[in-house]
Amino acid sequence: MDIYEVLYTTRAMRRLKPDPIPYDAQARILDAAIRAPNIEQGWRFLLVDDAEIKSQLAPLYLQGMQRLMCAYGVNLDDLLKSDKPMGRAARSGYHLARHFAKVPLLLIGFGRTRDGSGIYPALWSAMLAARAEGIGSTLTGFLQTYYTDEVFDILNVPKDDGWYLHGVITMGYPTGRWGVGARKPVHEVAARNSWQGDLGFTVPEPLWPG
Repeated sequence: MDIYEVLYTTRAMRRLKPDPIPYDAQARILDAAIRAPNIEQGWRFLLVDDAEIKSQLAPLYLQGMQRLMCAYGVNLDDLLKSDKPMGRAARSGYHLARHFAKVPLLLIGFGRTRDGSGIYPALWSAMLAARAEGIGSTLTGFLQTYYTDEVFDILNVPKDDGWYLHGVITMGYPTGRWGVGARKPVHEVAARNSWQGDLGFTVPEPLWPG
């Protein structure tokens, strides 16, 4: 698959089929992930496909989403009824939260740095590799934001060993279609040499496919 097709069409896929992901595909995804730029490889990756473990994580994930909405003063019921982009995203996210236990595979990343700089490139590489395999993914943060201790207990992660939880990626074959995500054009979100500096070019439409 062309690298630009992967880059342009790797988008958050939250509606997933329950079909299991073959081990050979999982191996290719992880092997690609560990080739990401890194110093000292201060990372640990956990694959979770055990139904019992996912059933323990699922209610925490749903509660995490609800807590986030509450923290921002958002009424989830009202948001789910909205026809605006945020409403559509919320419905997709809520679908994932309600079906979290049925997600075929979780890729959970742990790192040695508090800010996650050592592992996030690898997690993104894993998502790109998953796209090349036809597997949808989403990087989520509810569990690390609200329930790190509980996740450590469920997964038997040593708490006094200097590990930080840095993301839970859900993976599965998507029910929807791949496509180029709608974004503000690059000249509206980028500048050169200063905050308001002239970028020097405009990109009114996606450059892929050319």
